[in-house]
Amino acid sequence: MAVPVAPVSLVTAPRLALAMLADQPDDAVPLAQAALWLAALDHPGKGLDTYTDHLQSLVDALRDRLRASPAGTAADRASALSAVLATDWGYQGDVETYEDLQNADLMRVIDRRRGLPVALGILYLHVARAQGWDAHGLNFPGHFLIRLEGEAGDRAIIDPFHGGPALSVADLRSLLKAMTGQAAELTPDMYAPLSNRAVLIRLQSNIKMRLLDGGMLDAAGEILQRMLLFAPQDYRLWRENGLLYMRRGNLESALDSLETYLTLAPDGDDRTRIAQVMAELRQRLQ
Repeated sequence: MAVPVAPVSLVTAPRLALAMLADQPDDAVPLAQAALWLAALDHPGKGLDTYTDHLQSLVDALRDRLRASPAGTAADRASALSAVLATDWGYQGDVETYEDLQNADLMRVIDRRRGLPVALGILYLHVARAQGWDAHGLNFPGHFLIRLEGEAGDRAIIDPFHGGPALSVADLRSLLKAMTGQAAELTPDMYAPLSNRAVLIRLQSNIKMRLLDGGMLDAAGEILQRMLLFAPQDYRLWRENGLLYMRRGNLESALDSLETYLTLAPDGDDRTRIAQVMAELRQRLQ
């Protein structure tokens, strides 16, 4: 699978670059580059060349390793990825300052070689896909994991936060219980692959939730706006955006966002609830 590469002219205009992804098919979304564009919004004036060059260095490092020792099975591919990213380049999860916002900022993750599972996972996915491998993020709760496929269709699930080891079913069950409680059990949906947009939303949601927890509503609203640049068809984002505008006291913008939600959302009880909220907002604005 080829890794999509965006036009170089867009590197200096990250917001425009993200907005231009809105109408692209999901497999055309350049995952690592889009994560860098998102990070660049918090580092105005800082060039991305160093970071895009680093991404290529990671790709080249794995390619060199594979020339000496080809990897056909999923387990061998997982081992090669781990050797390059975790051992050679030192990428690990930040266990000491996990909640630090830098851990979801791909520019700072590259600088520090530390990050959240999803930020590190984006690097793993980029490097794996550049080799033509089938690799996907998984819809695993609370901890981002990656599924790799081998040439014969065999699979391995790896944990980028802990150095990229392949996980057994017992490992996955233990991880799930640690993340969500002892009563939790593995279900098929936890193995479902995430779209590229969903991975980016998961990355940005980590930032948004930390800002909300800190009471920084305006900053959290900015993160939602960034997500809507590249995923304007995600009705859940419009719902959240509208409700956050309500919390911030901007009722007109709340109405606009919730109206967009209603145009996109499937039928269900939540549409009725949101319609009632909108009716109350209109009364308050009279």
